[in-house]
Amino acid sequence: MANTYNPVFLSWMPDRTQLRRPYYLSLANLLESDIKSGKLLPGTKLPPQRELAEYAQINFTTVTRAYDLCREKNLIYGVTGRGTFVAAQPGLDGEKKTDIIDLGVVCGFDHLKNYIVEASESVLQKGYLEKLYSYSAEGGHLHQKAAAVRYLQKFGVSADEEHVALFAGAQNAISATLLSLFKLGDTIATDEFTYANLIGTAKLAHIRLCPIPGDANGMIPDKLDTICSKQKITGIFLMPNCANPTGITLSMARKAALAQIIKKHQLLLIEDDLATIPPPERSYQSFFALLPEQTIYINGAYKYLCGGLRVAPVTFPEKYRKILLDALFHLNIRTSALDAEIVTEMILSGKADLLLREKYMMAQRANKIFDRIFPECAALPHSDGDFFRMLPLPSCCGNAREMEQYFLRYGIAVQHSGRFAVCNSRRAFLRISLSSAGSEARLRKGLSALRLALTEQQKVFQP
Repeated sequence: MANTYNPVFLSWMPDRTQLRRPYYLSLANLLESDIKSGKLLPGTKLPPQRELAEYAQINFTTVTRAYDLCREKNLIYGVTGRGTFVAAQPGLDGEKKTDIIDLGVVCGFDHLKNYIVEASESVLQKGYLEKLYSYSAEGGHLHQKAAAVRYLQKFGVSADEEHVALFAGAQNAISATLLSLFKLGDTIATDEFTYANLIGTAKLAHIRLCPIPGDANGMIPDKLDTICSKQKITGIFLMPNCANPTGITLSMARKAALAQIIKKHQLLLIEDDLATIPPPERSYQSFFALLPEQTIYINGAYKYLCGGLRVAPVTFPEKYRKILLDALFHLNIRTSALDAEIVTEMILSGKADLLLREKYMMAQRANKIFDRIFPECAALPHSDGDFFRMLPLPSCCGNAREMEQYFLRYGIAVQHSGRFAVCNSRRAFLRISLSSAGSEARLRKGLSALRLALTEQQKVFQP
């Protein structure tokens, strides 16, 4: 018997004559078409599945499958207790292109490219250019490693060319370290919120991450000591300068206290240093300087020169030298010799320092803009030159996916703390990039939209 349901109103009423077997796929295609055409705008609340099933004269589970399919394609999202909504689609806003302001991905103010172009042109004039088009030497050419050694001295890292190698970015260095120096089932201590790609790589390598409680000053040494005394911890991952995503920078006292615990339990330390050029008044001391025989030091500051230059210098003790270089060879993740040469040219010419200082000043201005719009965050851990900031969320918010989709409706891309959580946490915040909007005007516009979205969000997410 035909269903005679006659709805008073449904926010979406697909053409029932267009449904074909399999009905779930046909219904999903109709929904996708109406979303991408602009007929259904971002934020539209879709009909409850049972009501839509009655209207379309199909089974309830058929609608469920259609919604699930569209959810997998990021066309829609659900909010617990509120319903299902149309997600913002990059490039679409009704009939016009959406101008999404990126406050999610942290880059290094990549619109500043003059120094990079000048260094690239200089490299192209060199007489040995043809060598740079072939495979790079193991860990980089000698003069490139020598430039890296000189550069690392700024960060309190003293090494020689035999114990420095150039990797294709910090993430590749982390991957090589995990795969070569740790075994299946090993456990590495981390902050409760840490670098998202470390979490992903550890899962692939079947390495367990153990979150250690922290405070406003970073990981708590006594907590690390207690956990290491109770279970077998093999290594530790720390980002001592502007930790991703919290922005915490460890003080010298906290570094020294943690170093004692790391030495006591003989942990292998992966030090991922994201610091840019420090102000003249700030003294630097790396964990590598404190624990040279237990530390793999990875400097990620090169990426702030230009995101497309995939180069990261890594320093290591002699006992790990062959293992890491073998990993570099077997994983085939050696950096581009041309990229390394451009970075080397910038270091030797002094342009790297000039560019990073210019970006540091831009970061200072960006932080002032952030503090004017979000003055309540001024007391949270940060320094004036950070490229991103932490913005707490109220407890009533949805999960990471729901929240990121929600903010897209306001034309802004953000990254939720759920991406960085090592374990389930009731604490929620956004990591806000200050360096990827493209200009100070767009940053101001994006942050203002974010403020508006936060003002409105309780109306959406509260029961």
